[in-house]
Amino acid sequence: MKTRRTLAAVAALTASALLGGCGDGDVRESVGSKGSKNAINISPDQHRVRGKKVDSIAAKVPAAIRERGTLRIGGSADASAPLGFYATDDKTRIGSEIDIATLVADTLGLKVDFQPVSWENLFVGLDSSKFDGVFSNVTVTEERKEKYDFATYRLDDLAFEAKKGTSWRVKGPKDVAGKTVSVSSGTNQEKILVDWSKQNEKAGRKPVDIKYFQKDTDYYLALQSGRIDAYFGPNPTSAYHVASAGQTQIIGRFSGGGDQVQGKIAATTKKGSGLVDAYAAALDHVIQDGSYAKVLKRWGLSSEAVKKSEINPPGLPKP
Repeated sequence: MKTRRTLAAVAALTASALLGGCGDGDVRESVGSKGSKNAINISPDQHRVRGKKVDSIAAKVPAAIRERGTLRIGGSADASAPLGFYATDDKTRIGSEIDIATLVADTLGLKVDFQPVSWENLFVGLDSSKFDGVFSNVTVTEERKEKYDFATYRLDDLAFEAKKGTSWRVKGPKDVAGKTVSVSSGTNQEKILVDWSKQNEKAGRKPVDIKYFQKDTDYYLALQSGRIDAYFGPNPTSAYHVASAGQTQIIGRFSGGGDQVQGKIAATTKKGSGLVDAYAAALDHVIQDGSYAKVLKRWGLSSEAVKKSEINPPGLPKP
């Protein structure tokens, strides 16, 4: 089994190897081009963007939570940079989701209590009221809306990642005809790619040669060796890899909901908890005061910014 360090710092170690690296046993405190202002800090000393309490918004929080003084936030314990992963000390959780949840808690005048658990236990925690909310790259879906309330804070986008310097761009199905593309099985992006391949065949074009790999490192090695033309995955992880390793580029970006709906990531709370209005108001405030944009910029996710938080917008349709 991989250690937290291994999972959290895959991109950092990849970048180290590509950029000349450090001494044996040393883990870089940042990833990206050495000395660049765009280098991403992965140390436990994060210097997070912080907010201030807004009384009128804090008043929207249920009295019991205000009296407790803490906001119990669930997050996935998996390592998925730049969303949520472990810093170089192997114990401090860092990432864009933690930063945004912290901004929300600051605005509500509450101390944030992060509780990392497995993905399925995020929803168990909401159901049992163990968590007041989840900030963990949760996509709004019509099925989830039956049990949970949502306040959006980021677009849910997918991206095609290819070797740096290519002039190839992906805008639709015909652009991947005859190409070899890697994708993870059982994902929205796999469904989109399979559908596109079928459309290409129906139109008399070549299908997509779809390849599957078990680990991130495998498809990135395949990309650099030319065994695949592109990788199709979540935009945040691709954007992070582009920034950290400097060997690839994003050549096309699409909604995680395909052509049916723009996917959106949201703060998630148990339906009827009384918190969704507070979350949305806090998110609107940090969007307006610019602190939200600073958080997205430091993690390379500015392209997924939203102009305002929406409560329970149209979600991905039921299967």
